[in-house]
Amino acid sequence: MTQTPKTRGAGHVERSETGRGGSHEAWFAEGERGKTKLLIAPTRLGELYLRNRTLMAPITRTRVVPRGQDWLAPAYYAERASAGLIVSEPVPVSERASGYADSLGLFTDEHVEAWSTVTRAVHEQGGMILAQLWHAGRLSLPEYQPGGADPVAPSSLAPDGLAYGPKGPVPYGVPRTLTRSEIPFVVDEFAEAARRAKRAGFDGVEVNAGDGYLIDQFLRDGSNSRTDCYGGTIAKRSRFLIDVLDAVTPIWRGGRVGVRLSLAHERGNLRDSDPVSLAKYLSREISAFDLAYLHIVEAVDGPAYPPSQYGVARAFRNAWPGALVLNGGYDARRAEAALRADQADAISFGAPFIANPDLPERLRSSEPLDAFDRSKGQLIFSTPLHQ
Repeated sequence: MTQTPKTRGAGHVERSETGRGGSHEAWFAEGERGKTKLLIAPTRLGELYLRNRTLMAPITRTRVVPRGQDWLAPAYYAERASAGLIVSEPVPVSERASGYADSLGLFTDEHVEAWSTVTRAVHEQGGMILAQLWHAGRLSLPEYQPGGADPVAPSSLAPDGLAYGPKGPVPYGVPRTLTRSEIPFVVDEFAEAARRAKRAGFDGVEVNAGDGYLIDQFLRDGSNSRTDCYGGTIAKRSRFLIDVLDAVTPIWRGGRVGVRLSLAHERGNLRDSDPVSLAKYLSREISAFDLAYLHIVEAVDGPAYPPSQYGVARAFRNAWPGALVLNGGYDARRAEAALRADQADAISFGAPFIANPDLPERLRSSEPLDAFDRSKGQLIFSTPLHQ
């Protein structure tokens, strides 16, 4: 489905279906008249008008109690509603999509009710939140699968590293290869989760096609050894993502859908022989969906993140006609520099938002940031409310 790329910024932008867009459009207009730090200046991603360019990245929480509710989630997300946009923790699209214990999905009516308390809390604080639609694929364990079944993947290749098992870290097992006839059912799970996200009051969805999870496993030639129409060439390995977007965008419209990609991230056989060419192909092919943004993960040079050698983010910026959000260990200085150099339209932060729920205001006032402190339990997994 080769399309002629559009120029950056093209496309009709409509007001929010939910009636919440007006306040964000006002922020957009007001900020455009003034001069300020770009991180806290307004911008627009597709149909989403953001009060600032400081986005909250998806952060796994694993805090669901037996009745299917994360009781701390409404307050946790509402505390961080000053973000230009919140991307929720990864949300399993089906029972077999989960890769961790105690993850709140979007495949039952109870899940819709639980997430509705979160979206209401965020909207009451003037914020916006997207649901990140997620399938872990092989990055799961039989303990998290219906009936103790093996996790599924494009190919029966075990991932490297350790999984977070119910009783502690354990090696990943060999996944079961998805059959050709099963793939449409998985695509339908993404579509149904997108419908439930709308019912739950989210402002849109982000499709997680990165971080080593199922869609990412299809994209990379190191984890995809299929010989059918979903494996082999870049075009065939990209087909699963395109199928998912074909299913999700009629539900939300592309201007309220983002896609997260992490082609520069490598671990064991989770790699690609030519990530830059893959980035260029995806930029061309998925531009037809008029997406709100691409969310690109590529590490920058810093004390905790070795820099990527591939330049995947640069390849996306040069080839992708729409908005680009970058993530990868940015601090305030590097993030501001990236925006001023037109390397991105917004930057997403994970750990800084855990330690600083009021991160945009601190950036606005140049107030020092609290450090991300693992000794206080500020972990990516089971993150506490800010004290």
